[in-house]
Amino acid sequence: MERFNEHIGAVNSCHNDARIQFKSFQDQRHSVSNVLRSCGREIDIAYRTRLTAALDVTRFLLKQGLAFRGNDESTSSSNRGNFLELFEWYSQRNTEIFEVVNQNAPANNQLTSPMIQKDLAHACASKITSVIINDIGDNYFSLIVDESRDSSVKEQMGVVLRYVNKEGRVIERFLAIVHVSDTTSLCLKDAIDSLFVQHGLSLSKLRGQGYDGASNMRGIKILSKP
Repeated sequence: MERFNEHIGAVNSCHNDARIQFKSFQDQRHSVSNVLRSCGREIDIAYRTRLTAALDVTRFLLKQGLAFRGNDESTSSSNRGNFLELFEWYSQRNTEIFEVVNQNAPANNQLTSPMIQKDLAHACASKITSVIINDIGDNYFSLIVDESRDSSVKEQMGVVLRYVNKEGRVIERFLAIVHVSDTTSLCLKDAIDSLFVQHGLSLSKLRGQGYDGASNMRGIKILSKP
C-alpha cells in the first residue's frame, strides 16, 4: 500500500491530474470541441436572427421608397433616420430580436452600418432584377430609356422594359439606373449593350425602343418648309 500511495501521490500529483483529465475526456459534454460547437451554433442563430430583422427593415423601406439615412445618427439623436429607428422599433416589439441586437450584439457585428444597409439594398435589387429577367424569359420585349441628371449633377440613364407576361398582360418593369459620362448616342448605346450583357438579354428579342427627351437617339429631325 505504501508503494501505491507513493505512486498516486498528493492531490496535485501527476497521477491525479492524469486521472481527472481522463474523466473529463470521457465526458464529451464538457469537452472543448463540444463547448465551441455549442457556442458556434448559438452565434450562428443570433446572427441569422439579426440579419433577418435588418433585411425585413430594408425590404419595408425599399417597398415604400423611403430614405435609409438620417441627418444625425448618433446615439443622442432623437431621430436617427428611418433604418435605425425602424430597426429599434422592430426589436422593441419582438423579444427574440431584442436579445440579439444593439447592446446584446457584438460591437463589430451590429448589421446597422451604412455599408451593411447598402449591401442589403443591393441584394434586394439583385433578387428583384433576377425575378424580372426570369419573367421575361425568351419572350420579346421593348425598351424605354430616359436620361437626366441626379442631385450631384451626374448624368444617369433610367431603363424600363415592357413585355407581355405568361398570362398575356402587358407589364412594365424598371430595370436599372446606369450612370453615364455623357448623353451622346454612342455612350447611351454602349451603356445599354453592357446592361443587356450583364442580365443576359438578347438584342434579337428587342422589338421596340423609346427615348423620352433624348433627341440625339432619335436622329436628326428634318423640318419641311411650310
